[in-house]
Amino acid sequence: MKPYRTGVVIGKFYPPHKGHHHLIRTASARCDHLRVLVCWKPEQSVPIDVRLECLREEHPEVEVIPVADTLPDDDSPGWAAYTVRILGAAPEAVFTSEDYGDAYARCMGAVHVMVDRHRRAVPCSGTMIRARPLDHLDCLSPCVRAFYVLRVCVLGAESTGTTTLAEALAAHFRTAWVPEYGRGYCVEKWKDGYTDEWTTEEFVHIATEQCRREDTAARAANRVLICDTDAFATAIWHRRYVGRRSPEVEAIAERRRPHLYLLTGDEIPFEQDGYRDGERIRHRMHEVFEQELAASGRRWVTVRGTHAERMARATMEVDWLLDRS
Repeated sequence: MKPYRTGVVIGKFYPPHKGHHHLIRTASARCDHLRVLVCWKPEQSVPIDVRLECLREEHPEVEVIPVADTLPDDDSPGWAAYTVRILGAAPEAVFTSEDYGDAYARCMGAVHVMVDRHRRAVPCSGTMIRARPLDHLDCLSPCVRAFYVLRVCVLGAESTGTTTLAEALAAHFRTAWVPEYGRGYCVEKWKDGYTDEWTTEEFVHIATEQCRREDTAARAANRVLICDTDAFATAIWHRRYVGRRSPEVEAIAERRRPHLYLLTGDEIPFEQDGYRDGERIRHRMHEVFEQELAASGRRWVTVRGTHAERMARATMEVDWLLDRS
C-alpha cells in the first residue's frame, strides 16, 4: 500500500529532463494517484505540446495537466489556491525539489516531500539545458532530444549524389541518417512493370512516412540528423509527376523546416539505375529545386565538385550550425 492516496508535482518542465523524471517516478511510487501540473507560457521556446508528449510518454501511469503560468513564482498562497481549483481538492502530498515546496504544501494542508534538493542523484537543470541543449542531450528523453537535434536535409535532382553525401555526412558526424522513403516506394510500385501514373494520395503517403521516419531517427541522433530528401522535396516531385502543385503535400512540408538544406549540383555524370527519368530532365529539375528553395525562404547552399569538395563545403556548413547552437 502506498503512503499517499493523492499527490501533485508542479513545475515548468522547461524542458523535461532526467531530474524531472526522477522526481515524478519517486512521487508516483508513493501515490495511488499522482497529477503533474505543467506550467507554461506561449512565448517559451519549448512548446507545451512537446512537454506534454514527453511527460505522458515517460510516465503513462500519472495524469499530466497543462496549466497557464499566470502567477509570480513566489506566490505560494496563490499557486496553492490555483492548484486546489484545478484539481478540485487539495492533494495529500506535494513532491518538489525546491525550497518553495514547504510553503506551497502548507497552504494546501498537504505534506511536502523533498526529492534530491541538491541535485546529487541527477545533476542537471532546465537552465543548463536551454543554454546549450546539444551539449546535454544525455539529460533528455528521446522525445525532447528529437526536438533539439538539428536537421540537415540533402536534396537534389536525380543522380546528383544526394544519398552518397547524406550517408557520408552521417558517418562524419557519427550520427543517424534517414534514407529516401520514396525510392523504396517506387521500387515496390514498379516491381510488376513501370508506370508513370501517380496520385496525390501516394505523395501524401510518401511525405507523411518520410516525416515519421525522420522523427523516429531524431530521437537517437547525435546533435544533428542527416536526411536524404524530405517532404519539401516530395512536393516538388509531385509537380513533376502529377503535373500540378499539391496543397496537401505542401502543407506537410510547410510544417517542417530543417535548419539547413544542401542542394547537390548536377555537374557530375548521370547514372541510370533503372528507376530514374533520365538525363534529359535532370538540369531542369535542378533549376526547379533552386527556384523553390529561394522562394521558400529556407536556408540552403549548393554543393558541387568532387565528393571531397562537396564534403568539405557540407561539413563546414554543418559545423557552423553546431557552433552557433
